[in-house]
Amino acid sequence: MVRAQSPFHVAVKGKGQPILLFPGFGCPGEVWDEVVAELSQTHQCHIFTFAGFGNVPPMEGPWLEKIKNGVLAYVKENRLARATLLGHSLGGTLSLWLASTEPGLFARVIAVDALPCSAALMIPNYRGEPIAYDNPQSNMMMQMDSVSFRAMNAQSIPYLCRNTEKQALLADWMNRADRKTYVYGYIDMLNLDLRAAIAKINIPVVVLGAANPDRATVEKTYRAQYEKLPTTIFQYAENSAHFVMYDQPQWLLQKLKEYIR
Repeated sequence: MVRAQSPFHVAVKGKGQPILLFPGFGCPGEVWDEVVAELSQTHQCHIFTFAGFGNVPPMEGPWLEKIKNGVLAYVKENRLARATLLGHSLGGTLSLWLASTEPGLFARVIAVDALPCSAALMIPNYRGEPIAYDNPQSNMMMQMDSVSFRAMNAQSIPYLCRNTEKQALLADWMNRADRKTYVYGYIDMLNLDLRAAIAKINIPVVVLGAANPDRATVEKTYRAQYEKLPTTIFQYAENSAHFVMYDQPQWLLQKLKEYIR
């Protein structure tokens, strides 16, 4: 199913109402394996791996826009009526983008630890200014040797995932990513500000967030970012970092079954 310059590869498992599963940045679709093992018993799971990650060849940009347009084409070509959008991190943000672009096409959005605007979380006093690909941080990362790149990932993974048995797997996925996709695709994500656009969404949106490192701060962040979509339902996984599917797998499965049903 991989085509030249394809924005993604899709694996399909199970039968029933469709669920599109989008991984977070740098991860292949295998990040959803445990979830798919359960959900594919009652639903048809379409598991995406984006270009430049996993074993999917990289493509020319604009990376994130091509993915979004490609998903819409995939859904229409395969006549996937009323699919559930299930995305982690970047995948959750992509789900919000799709639902705000085509409000009547999907059944619901379930966003796992995902925000409408990642840049607002990472850049103090962010006001929507676009970030150029050509900037000192990105240039430094493009020139980084593999040893330094691996060291950078090894340092960040424990903050993203408390489950020590999964940390090496996550680091390996990040280390194998196409470097240009890793650097410039991340800028695509930062440049996507959906805080106003989510007001167009007219289907249920559920956010399954990680309570770490401080639940009060996390809740405040979510309320501010989803202000334009007051119908959003928020649930928080205690003792979980960003990779909720690894830190609180049973909690996540319970919530997914509850809201997809």
